[in-house]
Amino acid sequence: MLKGNVPILATAFDLQGNVDLESIRKLVHFLLEQGIDGLALFGNASEGYALTGQEKAAIFRAVKEISGSLPLVAAAGGASSRVAIEDIRQISAWGANVAMVNPPSVVKPGPDEIYRFFDDISVACDIDIMIQDAPLMTGVNMPVPTLVKLCQAFDNIKYIKVEQPPTTLKITQLKQALGDSIGLFGGLNGGFLFEELSRGIIGTMPACEFPDVINAVLSAWPEDSEKARSLFYRYLPFLRYGVQPGLGVAIHKEVLHQAGIFATAVVRMPAKTLDDVTRRELRGITDALPLAILGRKSEFA
Repeated sequence: MLKGNVPILATAFDLQGNVDLESIRKLVHFLLEQGIDGLALFGNASEGYALTGQEKAAIFRAVKEISGSLPLVAAAGGASSRVAIEDIRQISAWGANVAMVNPPSVVKPGPDEIYRFFDDISVACDIDIMIQDAPLMTGVNMPVPTLVKLCQAFDNIKYIKVEQPPTTLKITQLKQALGDSIGLFGGLNGGFLFEELSRGIIGTMPACEFPDVINAVLSAWPEDSEKARSLFYRYLPFLRYGVQPGLGVAIHKEVLHQAGIFATAVVRMPAKTLDDVTRRELRGITDALPLAILGRKSEFA
């Protein structure tokens, strides 16, 4: 079962805006050296919404060549079940282990339409499915009873990534209803990781430039929750800085570029480029909080 630290892979672009596979390979090697439990592609922090089908195929191939047996999660879906089925079958053919699926969001579905959507894809696709519950991104609310009904109805729905604030309350409600039958993951850049662990998540899917921080919190949690709390609270200013709407992707890429892993910090519209003041603020945070990616060993490394 997928669990632990499953970061979202950022996508590198060159100065002309083309996908930079060499920088992506450098990042994957770094993540593997740090020790991750899985890797997610084409999510929001990957700028998956701005990638063409050919670019996604090239990125997946490059990652798969390096990652070996590491579990790979790929975001897939669409504005209708037919589109979603085609997309999910594609990432399954590439070798993805889990499809991370949002509900349709162009025409906002209600509970009945959400059920029919996941019914269609569960029947047509044999890959494990992670429901991404991210209404801040999609504008679609999936109530707890709807999610419970889906998980109980369809065997290939194995996970839920809970990103509806307050995530802690929804995680508790889902845990009470579903027990250990469904793997609950946190998101939102790990901003409530400690509290979510307390509520019963089995893993988290943050951005990819601080795997050492996430690994340290997850490692400490089972035996020393106070150590996990201390580590988490120390790095919380960095985690919250990287979740700012519109700026988060550029913040992650600035750190990757500063580390020399990405050749540029280029983002694709509609993501925003960092202004000089924000860049200085970020540098101040990373100067104060050691990160393995910047070649400065953290206290817990």
